[in-house]
Amino acid sequence: MKEYVITVVETNNPAILKFETNHFLTNGSNFEFKNIDDAKNSPLAQQLFYLPFIKTVYISGNFIALERFDIVDWPSVKDEVAQQLVEYLNAGEPIVNEQEDNKKVAVTIYAEITPNPAVMKFVANRKIVPAMFEFKNLDEAKGSDMAKKLFHLPYVKEVFMDENYVSITKYDVAGWDEITMELRELIRNFIADGNEVVSSEEVAVKSIATSNPNTENETLDDTSQEIIDILEEYVKPAVASDGGNILFQSYEKESKTVNVILQGACSGCPSSTYTLKNGIETMLKNMMGDKVSEVVALNG
Repeated sequence: MKEYVITVVETNNPAILKFETNHFLTNGSNFEFKNIDDAKNSPLAQQLFYLPFIKTVYISGNFIALERFDIVDWPSVKDEVAQQLVEYLNAGEPIVNEQEDNKKVAVTIYAEITPNPAVMKFVANRKIVPAMFEFKNLDEAKGSDMAKKLFHLPYVKEVFMDENYVSITKYDVAGWDEITMELRELIRNFIADGNEVVSSEEVAVKSIATSNPNTENETLDDTSQEIIDILEEYVKPAVASDGGNILFQSYEKESKTVNVILQGACSGCPSSTYTLKNGIETMLKNMMGDKVSEVVALNG
């Protein structure tokens, strides 16, 4: 029988404490339980909720993370909790009953930093949306239940989705080290439960808007169309890898100025000016000669 040893590890959130073990507790799955009813498939989590100060239980890999209510401080109870965990695990009691629900979707989510310190990119191992969607606030998110859930978190400022990732812009009130796990688990659980990330109605509206691009582009001059083609082929893949997007807005023939809109992680990024001047602007000048003198960006 395995002998478990617990190591108590502090986190950047004073309300959350990690109890790391020397053996894995799950088969690669992550679990979050908000109350004792929510924990019906985890005897360990149910037992922990009998402690009146336990608010949330996370079980993942080789650790158990516990979030407490403010009625106690961790220094006064952490040793008691660690001892209880050691006794429970060494008794061979079940941790989580990991029977697969037929409705569950196999998905993993990992967090990836972007050049914008206010934006984190959460990448899935599968396609989650058929097109790009940007939500600036809760009102704009009416067609996405996932975005609405994210906006209910007080530190979420904007949500951007494309293909297999979600880019989240946060307010300065919280640091990424405090909130990344919660965001990652919210996104993973939402997808794993088989929910629509964006409603079919919203997707249909988006599809109609993008299915006939020629209608909008018919009035564009040849130079504008050439700029769009270059942005689509050479620039968009690069900014998408950073969790953002770029859209052509207009071309001013007299001043030879290209106006673009930055979205997702690119919007408001401190390094976006450098990227424009030393990346996009240089590329357009090299490829289009004296037709382009400057690129100006607006944050989407």
